[in-house]
This record gives sequence, structure tokens and C-alpha cells, in this order.
Amino acid sequence: MKNQEQERIRDKVREFYMNIAKSGEEDVKGDTTTCCGSPEAQSKSGSTPSSCCEKDHSLEEMSKKLGYSKEDVDSVPVGANMALGCGNPVALASLKPGETVVDLGSGGGFDCFLAGKEVGKNGKVIGVDMTSEMISKARNNAAKMATANVEFRLGEIENLPIADNEADIIMSNCVINLSPDKKRVYSEAYRVLKPGGRLAISDVVATAKIPEKIQKDLELVSACLGGAVTIKKIRAMLKEVGFQDVNITSNDESRDFIKDWTPKNSENAADYIVSAYIEAIKPG
Repeated sequence: MKNQEQERIRDKVREFYMNIAKSGEEDVKGDTTTCCGSPEAQSKSGSTPSSCCEKDHSLEEMSKKLGYSKEDVDSVPVGANMALGCGNPVALASLKPGETVVDLGSGGGFDCFLAGKEVGKNGKVIGVDMTSEMISKARNNAAKMATANVEFRLGEIENLPIADNEADIIMSNCVINLSPDKKRVYSEAYRVLKPGGRLAISDVVATAKIPEKIQKDLELVSACLGGAVTIKKIRAMLKEVGFQDVNITSNDESRDFIKDWTPKNSENAADYIVSAYIEAIKPG
């Protein structure tokens, strides 16, 4: 993919999630939120409302489908959980006290705050996001929680603002599919992980060839529908970068909520993608 095309995708994704962050305070009311931002955010980002946007969904209900508990949802400030993921990488990570965690595409900070509880006061969690609006939102949520072991940094996941060999675990929740240079993301993850460090990633993967019109629709790419690649390709990228013990487990049940992501008058995304857990280890 040419650099110009990559930048076009990044700019669109940045705009899309910037507007979701800006509209978040309007969207979240009590324990409900819309799955894809307010109508104003959709208009600003150019996104097409999906079927799930026709009604409000309980955050608890949506989060349960992704693998979170009511306690998880209730433990963070309103607005931290934006229900933008496709799984629960915190549960996958099996975190231990004292570990350092990096979250790629940290959004409002939901997974970071859950991870912060697991690693404790001697651990550290670093959330990285490409939009200053999301970083501001997450930092405000951190201030509400008065948490001392979670921080947020502005940066692209293809160029992480983190030193070499710093993290024990790298998490991500439905974000790497948005990158036009996924191998670069995995290469950066490898650099940042300590020897013996591990990936705990939830993302969408392609189970069939995604129609070209979906792949080239930047609104659908930004909505996690057009940028997925196959398990075979992800496995190959991880091994080329240097990871070992690669394990990718698809979740066929995720087709139920992926159907809700599909815009009206569009092909059903669940025919082409599912969510999956991606695990790998940097040799120690």
C-alpha cells in the first residue's frame, strides 16, 4: 500500500474517532450509550449509521457480549467504557501484580483502568491513542478515579512513544484492524515488549474475502468492517516480526454483534469477519 493511501486511511480513522470522543459526553446517559456515536458525530465523521444505532443499548448488555462483567462496567467512570471493542483483552492477558502493560488504541481508558487494578500499585499501564480528544477524555477519567498507575500518551500504534523492552504485555481491543500497516504495528509491539513479553489482543479477522467495495469504503474501514485480514496473514506477519507461540482463536458467536455494526443497505459484515483473540510471545 502506497504511503499516500496509508495516510488517507489514518486521517479518516483519526477524524472518525475524534468525533466519537467529542460526542461522547452527549451520548452517554446513565448506563446507556449508542454504539457508534451521536448523529452529530456520524455526520461530522461521514459515517453511515448501523442498525444498532437505531436504538440505545445498555452498556452492561453490550459489554457482557464482549466478555466483561457488570462489576467491570460499574468500576469505571461514565464515559470510560465506550463499547467500541470486540472482546475483552484484559481477561485474556492474565495480568500479574507489578507488570507493565501497554494498550494500543486506548480510547476512553476502559481496558487500561481494568488492567491497572490487576497489576496493582507496583505495576504500570500505558494507554496510547492517535487522537488528542481521546487522550484528553481518558486523562479526565483517570483524574476521576484518582489512579496513580495508569497514564495516557498521544501517538500512533505504528510508531509507539515507548522505549524498547519496556512492557510485559501489549493489549489492544479492535484497533489493529484500523491500521493500514499492520506488520509495522506488530513490529513496534515486538520492540516495546521485554524478552518473554506477550501479546493479548482482541481484534476482527477476515474469514472470507472482503468485497473490494467494503475494503475501499473508508467509513466502513473506520467502523472496523473493511480493514480486517485473515488469520493466516496475521500469523505470517507475527512470525516474520519474530514472535513465537502464536495462537489465534476466532469467536464465531461474535457474528451476532457484528451484524449490528453493518450499515443499512450494505452487505452483512458478519459474512466476512469475526472477532478473534490473538496471542504470541517475544522470545526470552
